[in-house]
Amino acid sequence: MLSPQEIMNKTIEIGHQKVLKPFHSKLILGFIGGAMISLGYLAYIRVIASIAHEWGSFASFIGACVFPVGLIVILLAGGELATGNMMAVASAVFGKKISMMDYVKNLAVITFANFLGALFVAYFFGHLVGLTASGSYLEETILVATAKTNATFLQAFLSGIGCNWFVGIALWLCYGAKDGAGKILAIWFPVMTFVAIGFQHSVANIFVITAAIFEQGSTWLAFIQNFIPVFLGNVVGGAIFVAGFYFYSYHHK
Repeated sequence: MLSPQEIMNKTIEIGHQKVLKPFHSKLILGFIGGAMISLGYLAYIRVIASIAHEWGSFASFIGACVFPVGLIVILLAGGELATGNMMAVASAVFGKKISMMDYVKNLAVITFANFLGALFVAYFFGHLVGLTASGSYLEETILVATAKTNATFLQAFLSGIGCNWFVGIALWLCYGAKDGAGKILAIWFPVMTFVAIGFQHSVANIFVITAAIFEQGSTWLAFIQNFIPVFLGNVVGGAIFVAGFYFYSYHHK
């Protein structure tokens, strides 16, 4: 592992490079990012739907064990994810490598591309292939989506903070690991934990709520009312609770 100071410097440089990528690269990698997170959530639903709900939180734990595959693919194979960029690109802002406007522009492009990737998986794999459209899988999809949209604005916002605190830590540890196995473990544990707890991830929510919408189990209004507070909470969790805290702890003269 790199030291925390070394990870901070590396994160600043990675955040800077993310902003410098060509527009078409951001769109393609953002689409991949949204799709991979959605496929991880699809795996969660396919696993947990076949487990008796009497198992309670242990069933959620089993589903949470497969969800991290999405972020593992993004960080090791290539991809851009809005929640990850909330932390990494914010580090470059704190390090004065880029401006706040660069941060906002990058987040807007990546979020849009993530939305397209998540929508693709929800419609083509979930709806048309039928992986979230029938039987216990449909019931689980609607159950999960309803639990997300029933949260109040404050609950969704705070849940978003908790989620991206863990996602930001996953990136931080991944950047610090020096080999592939170390990176996979660094990603898996924090991501598995936030999913098992039940924190809300804005991009994952795009998938599960729109999958429910395609089966008449939710509405676009409910989606928007959920997405805004969760997204804002994710920003705070990644930019402040990870990038900000560690920058002012380790990046000083």
